[in-house]
Amino acid sequence: MTTLLLARHGLTDLTGPVLAGRTPGVHLSEAGRAQAAALAGRIAGVGLDAIVSSPLERCRETAQAVADGRAAEVVIDERFIECGYGEWTGRPLKELAREPLWQVVQAHPSAVAFPGGEALTAMQHRAVAAVREWNERVGEKGVYLVCSHGDVIKAIVADALGLHLDHFQRITADPGALTVIRYAPLRPFVLRLNDMGELRLPEDSEEKDGGENFTGSDAAVGGGPGTT
Repeated sequence: MTTLLLARHGLTDLTGPVLAGRTPGVHLSEAGRAQAAALAGRIAGVGLDAIVSSPLERCRETAQAVADGRAAEVVIDERFIECGYGEWTGRPLKELAREPLWQVVQAHPSAVAFPGGEALTAMQHRAVAAVREWNERVGEKGVYLVCSHGDVIKAIVADALGLHLDHFQRITADPGALTVIRYAPLRPFVLRLNDMGELRLPEDSEEKDGGENFTGSDAAVGGGPGTT
């Protein structure tokens, strides 16, 4: 089963008050660099077959912090870029919250296309397609990291959980946090969500026949034994 580590970039000076979007030149703040270093430490014991990043600086810098301790290369994949917020890019969130479209973003995001920008459904489609392609590239035993943005990560998680995009606002992806999804032959499993602890992946020793057990299912009966 292929394992995806989804990391949100660390903090920037715009994170929180402003919708940075695809604004160029937004780098990690001092706190964000500390978060990136901490992320690298938390996953230091996990072997990675690839480190992939959104092209935006804050993601590349976060991914590079992970790569530096491994003498590894960061591969840029444009499909993991932030949602195209169009005319909303660079505007204060307090101001955007007064826009009529804001409530639609919160309650019915699948209906949203940002003015001059991208539809949230299109963002989810490209990001999930990229994940599926990378799963094939690293193989069924592969483990890889993708550093991306909050809405992109939430959209990927919603797909993995079988949730409609209209529910993706129920998912949280904090700066520097890690989400882990394992893609089995029948369905994905979310192993960690918005996690800030040290990562230890469950072993695959009980997997047979490409990830399925003798019952023909990739899900453990009774909830499974856990990771300890």
